[in-house]
Amino acid sequence: MNLSNFFKDLKIIELASVLAGPSVGMFFAELGATVIKIENKTTDGDVTRKWKLPSEDTTAKDSAYYHSINWGKERLLLNLKNEKDFRVLTDHLVNADLVISNFKSDSAKKLGLDYAAICSINKSIIYANISAYGPDDNRPGFDVLMQAETGWLSMNGPAGGSAVKLPVALMDVLTAHQLKEGILIALLHRERTGEGSEVQATLYDSGVASLVNQASNWLNARHLPQRMGSQHPNIAPYGDILLTKDGQEIILSTGTEGQFEKLLEVLGLSIIKEDLRFSNNAARLTHRAELMQYLNEATAQILAVDFLRRCREMSVPVAPIRNLKMVFDDPRTQEMLLPGTDEKGHPVQVVRSVAFKVKTEG
Repeated sequence: MNLSNFFKDLKIIELASVLAGPSVGMFFAELGATVIKIENKTTDGDVTRKWKLPSEDTTAKDSAYYHSINWGKERLLLNLKNEKDFRVLTDHLVNADLVISNFKSDSAKKLGLDYAAICSINKSIIYANISAYGPDDNRPGFDVLMQAETGWLSMNGPAGGSAVKLPVALMDVLTAHQLKEGILIALLHRERTGEGSEVQATLYDSGVASLVNQASNWLNARHLPQRMGSQHPNIAPYGDILLTKDGQEIILSTGTEGQFEKLLEVLGLSIIKEDLRFSNNAARLTHRAELMQYLNEATAQILAVDFLRRCREMSVPVAPIRNLKMVFDDPRTQEMLLPGTDEKGHPVQVVRSVAFKVKTEG
């Protein structure tokens, strides 16, 4: 199925800024929708346009950050407090299918752009809004605050060390996925009934919803997760890092007894399987430090290329820890890139947000 024009008849008005909302707009743009991004003329557009790294070209109009979630959109700079500019927006809303917003509820009402006001213009529209805590709580919300409030920061970082923020705004990304799912349900509902609807997603709820096994460990076993670096609280060795003879970091993910036994075989350590401290997963969790001493001593004697080859041959799940240069040098990763241009016609590259494929028999 050609997904690049799947939503070619869909018109979307994006009133959102920063990351979560715009990434939803880009998702639909990749699938062929017409996405019109409305930016605040009085502030020179989306704030992320100015979020440049010190190493970026100071003469470039927009930051690399801005490009990451604004591919494939038409852009309009409007002052929505100006009557003429506001009319430009409402003219678009008349025949739009979807609005993406991250206005606070009181701000949306003041501007005349809340769900009720837009419904008076277009009854079948789908109004999708992202907020920090919900429509009745106007506190500002930023990703790092949500990581702190939903427990993510408390679990992330080295054992005995300080909390560490995740290196991408994951709360925004997770919330965007929640909003997309809600929008797709709303589109299906409209297809069936002709009715528009309002979709709400919050950073807080999305962060909590994504705690999965860590939440269940607390709710059902009263296990309070501690900072463990990359280690897994339920499986060993999983998330543990080994260093090879040539200094390459390799991360383990041996999730079954069979995989663990094969790892020992690769490293010439099969004899330690007879040690009761390592005879099953529960024992290995208790004696993780002793186990890792054995494994690290073994990998310190082997080159990364040889260790990885042997693991592949034995179907042992391990991976080298790669930096982004290494990631984007990989031919498979190249397939995930979208070529484009900025507003001055200069070439830019971004990563696709659509990472799935749909096949049909036809």
